[in-house]
Amino acid sequence: MSKTIAALDFSSKQEVLDFLKAFDTPITVKIGMELTYAEGLDMVREVKALGHDVFLDLKLHDIPNTVKGGMKNLANLGADIVNVHAAGGIEMMKAAKEGLELGAKDGKRPLIIAVTQLTSTSKEAMNEQQGIPGEVIDSVVRYAKAAKEAGLDGVVCSVHEAKAIKEACGADFLTVTPGIRLASNSVDDQKRVATPEFAKEQGCDYIVVGRSITKAEDPKAVFDQIEAVMTA
Repeated sequence: MSKTIAALDFSSKQEVLDFLKAFDTPITVKIGMELTYAEGLDMVREVKALGHDVFLDLKLHDIPNTVKGGMKNLANLGADIVNVHAAGGIEMMKAAKEGLELGAKDGKRPLIIAVTQLTSTSKEAMNEQQGIPGEVIDSVVRYAKAAKEAGLDGVVCSVHEAKAIKEACGADFLTVTPGIRLASNSVDDQKRVATPEFAKEQGCDYIVVGRSITKAEDPKAVFDQIEAVMTA
């Protein structure tokens, strides 16, 4: 898997295929709600058939038994990473992993990670709307510890929390970080953002990059530039 994950935030299969034509070697991509709801889960199989690795970003969050059943059905799509919301609790996260293991007919399940706090969430929103006091980093680390206790492989967090998560959960506990922008790009609707260079400094394992790559005139050149930073 590449350290850089290109977010396929498109609404149609044709847009995806057109975008991927720019890449003559396999990369890792993220398939999220927008594309899945437009084209269905067969998009995972189609992108995998082209040789690319897939992070299926559907953020399951429900009662444990429902999430277990959902993950059992997702297990054999071929995705390399799947995720849940850590806010669902330890029992739900354990059930999600169990579902993946039950559904993985070849015995190899996808990596499973938990979303901590969305990178669009500010301290004020967390305090006032979620009713969680304190700093965002405290909530994120608490969720990360719960994910580790549940046996998950890592978490989705912002770059700004990656070091603290590694300190709390160990160097092998994966950090997948969205909200990455080139210095010249707008932050759009993200709040806790950073550049690839800063992500590398913070020890992030994987970074998710959307508009900086997908809206570029030469997506491959930008992807390669970012990947070079992450693998240096």
